[in-house]
Amino acid sequence: MIQVEEALSIIVENSNSVSIEKIHVSKALGYILAETVYSPVAMPPFRQSLVDGYAFIHSERHQYDIAGISQAGEYSKIKLKENTTLRIFTGAFVPHNADTVVKEEHVMATENSILITRMPEQFENVRNKGEEISKEEIVFDANTLITPAAIGFLLSLGITEIDVYKKPKVAILVIGNEQVKPGNKLPKGKIYESNSAMLQAALQTIGIRKAKVYKVKNSPKVSKELKGILNKYDIVLISGRISPEDNDFIKEGLLENGVQKHFNTISQKPDQSMFFGSKHETLVFALPGNPAASLIDFYVYVYPAIKNRMGFSDIHLKKILRKLNDDHTNTSGKTLFLNTLHDETHVTILNSPNAATLNTLAIANSLLLFPNDVETLKKGQLVTLLQIE
Repeated sequence: MIQVEEALSIIVENSNSVSIEKIHVSKALGYILAETVYSPVAMPPFRQSLVDGYAFIHSERHQYDIAGISQAGEYSKIKLKENTTLRIFTGAFVPHNADTVVKEEHVMATENSILITRMPEQFENVRNKGEEISKEEIVFDANTLITPAAIGFLLSLGITEIDVYKKPKVAILVIGNEQVKPGNKLPKGKIYESNSAMLQAALQTIGIRKAKVYKVKNSPKVSKELKGILNKYDIVLISGRISPEDNDFIKEGLLENGVQKHFNTISQKPDQSMFFGSKHETLVFALPGNPAASLIDFYVYVYPAIKNRMGFSDIHLKKILRKLNDDHTNTSGKTLFLNTLHDETHVTILNSPNAATLNTLAIANSLLLFPNDVETLKKGQLVTLLQIE
């Protein structure tokens, strides 16, 4: 049995292998850049008007004759004189010798001329070429997360493809004889299977939109199912604990398929049983059957492994500090992960260390990390929380 920090260290060490792929920018949401991107153009590529109004050469003059119109998307060759102006619209090309644009609401206009009633400062309402970014300037450094705004910015520069860290393919293997599909009648001695959908939802929060679910009885068929899955996926999540008993088909299936065990138990509560192993570049996590314990282990151990594979620099759940609302003790000698609800200053523990329950985890927004070498946490004491999504 190993401590939590050692388990995390082993997982990080074995999950740092990444692959790179080139994808279309429009499909890159949630990916991490694997390259530094430079702008192929200046943006804007020409001087633009920031408002609907009139472009002119700034002077003490207030009255101008209208020499033409500059629409967005058109190039105007009109050269203004000191006494002429150009009707112009937002985003349109500003004539080369014009230096200022007056807002349309600050003029009195006729069909052929305008009178400026509120004179703008020189250069006002003109966006210069390259003001946002110049040609060959860095758009994004490598390891930048692609957001909706990043997609829009890249495409506005004419960039359509980028190199990103490939997202791992994830499979969920549900093993058990006691589980029934939700919506069906629940026979005595059976439970509804919820772990697969719960884990799929948790994966979506970190950008893994599709995770294939496989289901098999706890029988010798486990080994055959594992063989096919291990050859197709980068990360395999097994729902169903590995027991020390000889008739454990999960353990047998992993051994028969050449999965190297890195650890099998962790000094923690709830549920110390969690297997982590690997076969070549494929990572295998056998999570507890208890849904709450399974999700906690996902947040603490699987989450950083996947984010590491995806190229993130910050891979663990965010740690925050809050003041504890009540005293709490830990005499187990193990690290506790407790469901908690925090606000801007304080935190309330929602469950006991011996109760891994989804009803409290469902309303929790954090996990209290109760160290194994600490027996008492006092009311008002600052404690470390892992913020969950």
